[in-house]
Amino acid sequence: MMSRLIKIIKNITKKPIFTQDVSISGKVALITGGNSGIGKETAIDLAKRGGKIYIACRDVIRSKDDLDEIKERSKSSNVKLIQLDLASIRSIRQCSKEFHEKERRLNILINNAGIMACPKSYTEDGFEMQMGTNHLGHFLLTNLLLDLLKASAPSRIVVVSSAAHKFSDINRDDFMSDKSYNKIKVYGQSKLANNLFALELARRLEGTNVTANSCHPGLVHSKLGRHVNAWYKPIYRLILKPFYKTAYEGAQTQIRLAVDPELETVTGKYFVDCEEAVPSNAAQSYETAAWLWAKSTEMIYGKFKDFDKLDTKS
Repeated sequence: MMSRLIKIIKNITKKPIFTQDVSISGKVALITGGNSGIGKETAIDLAKRGGKIYIACRDVIRSKDDLDEIKERSKSSNVKLIQLDLASIRSIRQCSKEFHEKERRLNILINNAGIMACPKSYTEDGFEMQMGTNHLGHFLLTNLLLDLLKASAPSRIVVVSSAAHKFSDINRDDFMSDKSYNKIKVYGQSKLANNLFALELARRLEGTNVTANSCHPGLVHSKLGRHVNAWYKPIYRLILKPFYKTAYEGAQTQIRLAVDPELETVTGKYFVDCEEAVPSNAAQSYETAAWLWAKSTEMIYGKFKDFDKLDTKS
């Protein structure tokens, strides 16, 4: 009995590391939120492998120390900062414009940035903050960069989701949580949207040699949980601490999805602990994924007329 219990605990707390020596020399990668947490560890790893890495972050001035750390730890000078606020359509479009001016290729796009369980608030464009940042912002950015991804094929898109997607469904009647707001459920809905986005993206990219997969990094020590209530802290210290990963450990699944040659043609899948896993039933619904794509398109691109008018005056 004891040996079985020990085995179960080891399986639950396992923290696989992707150790395969794969060079990505000559390839270009863009990582959202690459200035901290698992995004920073991913940037360091990919830079070590010889890639040209762009770190997309909100505040490039405050991120210069992070850039210096990434360069120092990776022993690579081929790492760049680019400004991106996923809570702003204008910023996302400007980021795409700037990236297109700098590069003619994009081999790896890692949609890593996110926020978790924040108080109810809205993006610059009036979207609920968690859905607006975690899903809609990445939805727009990815679509604006698809031309480069296709031109650089074989190329890969990695969407960082969470096991929290299993605790929510897509609320079609209150997609922006205007009627009711539970910050944990809304976070779960935004992470489910990440899975469904990758699923539909993979379907739409069939035959292009561009893959799209989602992943759960695990419970990770990071700033992501800064909005979680204080009551959680003693639970973490007493019960959950052994299950948490370092940022380095949490980055391993998205690193494998980004570089492993064995996964070059794998698409539309969900990964946990560096291995393919089974997401919730809701995350496997092609009908919901198609609805989400149409809804996201309607919400984002419906605003472009107003932004284009503003752009002509600046």
